[in-house]
Amino acid sequence: MNEILFTAKPLSINPLKAGQTIGAALAILGLAKSMPLEHGARGCTSFDKLFFIRHFREPIALQTTAMDQFTAILGADGNVVEALATICRKNQAEVIGLITTGLSEMQGADIPRTIAAFRAECPQYARTAIVPVSASDTLGCLETGFAEAVKAIVATLVPAGETRTPVLPHQVNVLTSAMLTPGDIDAIKIWIEAFGLTPIVLPDIGDSLDGHMIDQGFATVSYGGTAAADIAKISGSAATLVIGSSIGAAADLLKERTGIADYRFPSLMGLNACDGFTAVLSRISGRPVPARLERERARLLDAMVDCQFQIGGARIAIAADADLLTALSAFFESMGASVVAAVASARADYLSDVPTGSMVIGDLGDFENLAHRNEAELIVTNSHGVEIARRLGAGLLRAGFPVYDSYGAPMKSWVGYAGSRQTLFDVANLLTEHYREIRPYRSKYWRGTPRERETQAGPC
Repeated sequence: MNEILFTAKPLSINPLKAGQTIGAALAILGLAKSMPLEHGARGCTSFDKLFFIRHFREPIALQTTAMDQFTAILGADGNVVEALATICRKNQAEVIGLITTGLSEMQGADIPRTIAAFRAECPQYARTAIVPVSASDTLGCLETGFAEAVKAIVATLVPAGETRTPVLPHQVNVLTSAMLTPGDIDAIKIWIEAFGLTPIVLPDIGDSLDGHMIDQGFATVSYGGTAAADIAKISGSAATLVIGSSIGAAADLLKERTGIADYRFPSLMGLNACDGFTAVLSRISGRPVPARLERERARLLDAMVDCQFQIGGARIAIAADADLLTALSAFFESMGASVVAAVASARADYLSDVPTGSMVIGDLGDFENLAHRNEAELIVTNSHGVEIARRLGAGLLRAGFPVYDSYGAPMKSWVGYAGSRQTLFDVANLLTEHYREIRPYRSKYWRGTPRERETQAGPC
């Protein structure tokens, strides 16, 4: 167990974290025909939308209550009611995520009372679900905002005391954390379906943010995601699979409401994590491991042998949200690399298990100092780490949010045997390039080869 240090700076020099509101909006976008509504200033929502568009390269459904200096003082209940009614009328959203920001939290917004006022004024929209999420951007990070939204989705859309009969023996629930990309979600669904099981993923950004064209060309709500009909069937599943430590509270609430046994996995990267997940799927389904998965496992083993000389002993620095940080750290440690610097955007209890002596809750300024001091050869962080990698002369593996200077990042799969294998190749290639740029040492007494001495001497 390592010591977690906090930066003593009074401000952020080079920000690492994205706000909770972005994470909460991302989770709501994983529901079918949904619309995140941020209760705050127009500019804050504009910045969030910009981050989403640059990362996913897709149009994003996102709205705001457009608070200003007057409503911040006199109250913005009218803005909320009007915004909810407008979204219901114009966009026909089935789910609206009402997300509070730092401004509305400071103003003291009473969201339950405001929702009750909307229901009283607009009974014609009673079928539209409203999920209230407290996600002040003054606290936490994208990951914690995502986790709060998943918990709010369970609290709002999964009925308490729901009967579990009849149980659907071939259906499983999957609760996902913010560290998973749409590509990861797709890979996990294929993994589960290989055992004859039907997954209900909550939230399913793999269906809504995977970058696909739709017949109508454009929609003002999310393009896909977990449907309300699927959420209604959650209580009949045989088991719940929880991927990511950050959504433990949401998993606890779902278990309390449905009584369904769950299996929890900090990550699905690396041989041991993949074997554990595969074993659970085999136990739930009662089926042996498919030959295709056995082959993928054998490929990963071969990649581990191929890459061990490059990755073993490599000095790696990581800056990310807690779930992704712990997942990557465990993955690199399993390959014999050393995590010489680790910076998390917000505190989490399980960060004490990260195998490093330099763990800081801070920003990219702290990260650069740690990586430089500990002579990191590869840094792993989002696109904001490009200049850091250049200054340090280290390789850069882009991971987390946002990744805006590389195409296809949301569809990159990090999980499973195949995803772990590709990550090994990516890391080994980056380290190979890094080592190639290091000039060999030459003694001051070295006079060069005969050919070099002849060239240096010049003509007689």
